[in-house]
Amino acid sequence: MHHHTIFDTPVVNTLLRGLSIGILRATGWKVEGQLPAHAAKSVLIAAPHTSNWDLPYTLMLSFVLRLRVYWMGKQSIFRWPFGPLMRWLGGIPVNRSQANNLVASSAQAMREAEGPMQLIVPPEGTRGKTRHWKTGFYFIAQQAGVPIVLAFVDYERKVGGLGPLFEPTGDVEADMARIKAFYAPIKGKNAHQFDIG
Repeated sequence: MHHHTIFDTPVVNTLLRGLSIGILRATGWKVEGQLPAHAAKSVLIAAPHTSNWDLPYTLMLSFVLRLRVYWMGKQSIFRWPFGPLMRWLGGIPVNRSQANNLVASSAQAMREAEGPMQLIVPPEGTRGKTRHWKTGFYFIAQQAGVPIVLAFVDYERKVGGLGPLFEPTGDVEADMARIKAFYAPIKGKNAHQFDIG
């Protein structure tokens, strides 16, 4: 799971960081927050996820914040000829039919990873309007013993970045309520599709 990506390709990373800063600045976006040293291994919530634009913004924000991110995507986007490119961008193909093993294998990969690894997990699991948040990100963090970072892209305020760290307490219901409260005022590109219910 922990493979070589664009984020640890030296010259390319530097060029794309400069380009990302330029694009975000030119389009009026601000970047907030930074990753604390003790959260070098962490699970990043990517919310709200309502548009295909979320991935390019997430990648640009990751360069600006000097993150080393991996993200999960449905297997179909890893088909030839795009597979190698998607993996280089930090993508990890997910077989939805084996989702029950996903948490355990993701947590194990995080524990075994050498060096920084921030795993981006969208809680809604799809770009469509979904009623329930999936708790996979929560259990991956809990089993890997890493904090959850409340990352966000707010299209209304044109601000993206990293919010507070969240340490799972084991009380899933209470923790999810607190996490959702953070995201309540944040607007996705297609805000009508984002439901924190």
